[in-house]
Parts: sequence; structure tokens; C-alpha cells
Amino acid sequence: MMHDFLESNRSDLIERCRAKVALRPGRAATAQQLQSGVPLFLEQLIVTLRIEQTAEPMESRKISGPSGGGASLSEMGVSAAQHGRELLDLGFTVDQVVHDYGDLCQAITDLAYERDAPFQIDEFRTLNRCLDNAIANAVTEFSYQRDFAIAAKKTVEINEQFEFFVHELHNFIGTARLAFTAAKSGNLSLSGATGAVLEHSLVRLSDMIDGAMGDAGNAPKNIVRHEIFSVADFVAEVKNAVNLEFLTRGCVFTVSAVDARLAVSADRKILFSAVRSLLQTAFQITNPHDEVTLNAYAVADRVLIDVIDHSDGLPSGNTGRTSLPSTQAGENGTGLGLELSAARRGAELNDGMLSIRKIQGTGCIFTISLPRHVMP
Repeated sequence: MMHDFLESNRSDLIERCRAKVALRPGRAATAQQLQSGVPLFLEQLIVTLRIEQTAEPMESRKISGPSGGGASLSEMGVSAAQHGRELLDLGFTVDQVVHDYGDLCQAITDLAYERDAPFQIDEFRTLNRCLDNAIANAVTEFSYQRDFAIAAKKTVEINEQFEFFVHELHNFIGTARLAFTAAKSGNLSLSGATGAVLEHSLVRLSDMIDGAMGDAGNAPKNIVRHEIFSVADFVAEVKNAVNLEFLTRGCVFTVSAVDARLAVSADRKILFSAVRSLLQTAFQITNPHDEVTLNAYAVADRVLIDVIDHSDGLPSGNTGRTSLPSTQAGENGTGLGLELSAARRGAELNDGMLSIRKIQGTGCIFTISLPRHVMP
């Protein structure tokens, strides 16, 4: 009888499955995986075959489910679904879920041939039914959990994009209001530096709204428009834009001279937002009347843009390429984590990276590293 054969050779069959799994690229078999997958299925198969030799063979359906693929609750279905979910959590693919059960079928067939073990047709039908039900439940659960994870990730991405959009709107509206207030209270001409700040903010707001409307109309999203531009001119633009806003916070803002030959190939608007976000973070955490410095220089084939603050630094564990949680806020209520996330995203969209170093007795150095170019 097949159930006697399986019971007697249980360890051998499991070991053969282990060997088959080990030979498959990208699939490492652990004791935990094997315990919750093939061994449990094999035990349920043996129980099913034994019940079918009794006076009430249909009772086996409670263990292994009916034929035909209909939806039903069974022990085999529950454990197979659990196995599929575990394989997804471990980063495996759907074909590896199927192969796990196919390995056992192949191992049974090979061993039966070697031992010249005779099986009845009905026993083979039971084996196929159990395999069909186990594979179906494992794949169904695997696919459901995978689709759920993809949908959840997409929701997070959409929420982050919306947060960044609102965050940038708030920034440029705030700058425009400051420029307007300064021009009005000081009776300044709009053809000067203050007017340029106001114009830049209004143009950026218009671009953001146009981009959002394009996204709503199914236009291509997240398009990065690279251009080669002078780092010195870019730093000067940043200085003019942020001077008006951040000097009202009681800190000193210093910009170092930049080599006029340095250039980068990037989306200027995205990079501007990234550097601005770093400056916002620096001004939020810098002690009153201390200095925030903006530097740009070359090291080998990279251009580094540093924002240096004078503070007690970020909380431990928030250096490197990680960011603070967006719920952490500065004195003005702005989320530091959102600022750093926006800066990191802006750097990465321009083929760069953001790093954070804490200097004892000084503060933090936020650095955007970009590929170096030379002005034509």
C-alpha cells in the first residue's frame, strides 16, 4: 500500500526533496521551511491514504480536500496556504512554490521505481488530488499576499508623492509671501533680488501645478529632465532663494565660493528642492545665532554639495542614507524626516546619493554627491 511505503521511506523522501531544492538556483532550504512544507504535506498524504482504506473513505476530504479544485476547508489547504505565505516572506517566486510539491511527487516516483513498489490506480489518483489541492492553495495564497503587498507599496508611494507635493507647495508659497511682504514693507522694486525670489517661487508653483495636472491626465510621471549647468550659478540661485526666508530665523547663512568650472548633469528643479530641504533641516536644528554653511566642491569624479549646521546633531541611528521618521518635527512644526526624505529622493533621481555625518562638537554635515561634469 502507498501509505505504508510512504511511512517507511518518509525520511528518505524528505532528504531527496532537500537535495532537489538545494540544486535549484536561488533557493536555499532551511529546516524550518522543510518542516512547514513538504514534511507536513507528506504526513497529511499518508493520513489521507489510510482513511481511504477504511469504511468511510470520504472522510479523507477533511484532511486533503475534494477533487475538482472546488473551494473547501481542509488541513492540507490551510498548511499549503501557510507554506505559500512563508515562501513569499522569504522572497521566493511562484514557480518555486510549485516546485516544492513537484519535488515530492518526483521523489515518490523515483523511489517507487527503485524499490519496485506496486501502487494501485486509486492511490495515484489520491496522490494527484492532494498535489493539485496543495499547489492550488499555496499558489493562491502566495499570489494574494504578493498582490496585497504590491498594492500596499503603491499606496505608500502615492501618499509619499502627495506629501512631497504639499510640502513643496508650502515651501514656495511661504517664500513668495516673504518676498511680497519684504517688497511691500520696504517699498522695494520688484526688478531687484527680492522680486527675483518672488518670481522664482511663482514660476515653480506654476510648474508644480502643471505637473500635477499632467499626472492626473495620465501623462508620463516622474520625468527627470537632465541638463548640464554650472554649480556656481546653481549655488548662487539657492542662496538668493533661501536668504530671505531663513535669515528671519536668527541664524547666520554662509555660502563658500565655488569653482566656476564645476558642472553637473541633473534636473535643476529637483536638485534645487533637494538642497533646499537640507537647508530647511539645518536651520530647524541649528542653535539660535549659530551658522549654517553651504559648500560645493569636487572630489575626483564627484561633485559634493555640503550643508553644515551647528547643533547637537540628529538622534543616534539617523546617519548614513537613512532618514528620520516624518512624524518628528522641529520647533516650527515641519517634519524633519519629510525634509530628509525629499532630499534623498531628489539626490537619487539625479543619479546621486545623500549621506549624513555627525561631527562631534560641531553638528551635522548633509552631503549630496553627484557625478562630476565640466562646463562646455
